[in-house]
Amino acid sequence: MTRFKGITALISGAGTGIGAAAANRLASEGANVVLMGRRPDPLQAVAAKTDGLVFTGDAANPDHAAEVVDFAKDRFGGLDVVVANAGGHGFGTLAETTDDEWKASCQANLETSMVLLRAAMPELVVRKGSICVTASIASLAAPADAFGYTVMKHAQIGLVRSIARDFGHKGVRCNAICPGWVRTEMADEEMVELMTRTGLKTVDEAYAHVTKDVPLGRPADPEEVAAAIAFLCSSEASIITGAVLTTDGGSTIVDVPTLAFGS
Repeated sequence: MTRFKGITALISGAGTGIGAAAANRLASEGANVVLMGRRPDPLQAVAAKTDGLVFTGDAANPDHAAEVVDFAKDRFGGLDVVVANAGGHGFGTLAETTDDEWKASCQANLETSMVLLRAAMPELVVRKGSICVTASIASLAAPADAFGYTVMKHAQIGLVRSIARDFGHKGVRCNAICPGWVRTEMADEEMVELMTRTGLKTVDEAYAHVTKDVPLGRPADPEEVAAAIAFLCSSEASIITGAVLTTDGGSTIVDVPTLAFGS
């Protein structure tokens, strides 16, 4: 497919996981991709596969956000798509969350989206562009011991809806994806932590354990989530804005109180 031929897409958190998969998918369909992240080496590896351009910076930094938008304009003449994918941090309960940890969670999950999209909006208005924010099923429910992450991921849904409401009449669409467990480096680290708590022997066993009640019974691959991102950012989704698309194998439809009665 060449749905993105002539389109310029900026992806934050593009060095690994969902961000890297989104960059690969959009590039494979013809997009010019600008890869943003704080670690240059992973970005360079993705750039080698996508012919993308690397911008090393923090999406939550207003100066970096303005610079990367100018970078895209200078190299490609404008900006059509933003995938606000950077995120992480915010684990522990309310009582365990320090002021610094709270601020770090806000910066990593909410400010990385808000600051980057604020900088990109003038260009997106000019090009009648589209946005996809990588939220989480933690935007829709509350996992244990993830206070900061949960609060900020919930806030991302408000960000998406507010942008969709305010800029839809200017031709800009804004949607969110909400993945469940996805096989990424960050999730692998959580599986290792689970292994230490439960005695499970392998990462595969840990993933099987956390997805045993998921209707599809497995975690997603990053490429599956990237396919959903590509759809939402494409002209095929031209009537869709303010939407929240779960890419979770059915996790959020499970009726928890009845699990004991399942086969």
